[in-house]
Amino acid sequence: TVAALGIAQTLAWASTYYLPAMLAAPIGRDLGIATSTVFAAFSAALLLSAVLGPYAGRTIDRWGGRPVLAATSLVFAAGLAAMSLAQGPVGLFGAWLVMGVGMGCGLYEAAFAALVRRYGNDARGAITGITLIAGFASTVGWPLSTALEALWGWRGACLTWAALHLLVGLPLNLMLPKVDRTSTTNTSTHRSDADPATPIPSEPRSSAPTVGPGTTVLLSFAFAVTWFISTAMAAHLPRLLESLGASLTAAVAAGALIGPAQVGARLLEFGLIRSVHPLWSARAASLAHPAGAVLLLAVGAPGAAAFALMHGAGNGILTIA
Repeated sequence: TVAALGIAQTLAWASTYYLPAMLAAPIGRDLGIATSTVFAAFSAALLLSAVLGPYAGRTIDRWGGRPVLAATSLVFAAGLAAMSLAQGPVGLFGAWLVMGVGMGCGLYEAAFAALVRRYGNDARGAITGITLIAGFASTVGWPLSTALEALWGWRGACLTWAALHLLVGLPLNLMLPKVDRTSTTNTSTHRSDADPATPIPSEPRSSAPTVGPGTTVLLSFAFAVTWFISTAMAAHLPRLLESLGASLTAAVAAGALIGPAQVGARLLEFGLIRSVHPLWSARAASLAHPAGAVLLLAVGAPGAAAFALMHGAGNGILTIA
């Protein structure tokens, strides 16, 4: 289950978040629109995915992850096929909005919710396994999109990704076990059948400190900044490195290091430094991207690989710390 869902998530991330980095420029040239318009369509998909996230979670809680994630494979395939047929900005935005539906219901958050729905408190190990596999999404996505675009153009690349969702992603998501809809983890609402008069024991008061609104605002800001940087790098890093003097091959190769860096950092987090408080891990990880950015600005293209490793390691830990 973990391997199947991890591979399906790798495919989902590689063909969504990591797609514009390599295809936005050729799409813009072919459709006669600015590259920024292509990224605007991608941004619209991100906004829609954020809106749909809570609804997807409730649907998974009710029906389980198997039907939802399988359906998103069809949605991704439809969105990518529609993108390959786009003749202007209207068609492009429409295709990305379809993709946004899949992104809101078929990426990490949905996969994690499906595992928790299935395994409850025992889902942590499975979630860890998925992040280790899908951490290679950029390593797979950027080189493959580049190669497909070189062979068949951006339309052929989109159609190939769509076919992969149907031929690989859909069967893998259908391998998830079915969930009994009648099962529930909230046993406190059920009385004993043997003694219906038995009072329901009250839940013990939590001894955890109350989180104030200020802490909530700070956490929200930290999450927003983390995902802003992560998404921006996913969409722009190869072209950013090219603008600093790296060749396309070198830029893609450097970007491909992000996946191994993320996975390596997560293994380190789960292993050697597991006993360290998550706040210390998060603080150290938060410094990795700025330090890498300073190095990249100081030395230019020769620092691309080092920056990719530092950004990937920091991002890998921040997503789980």
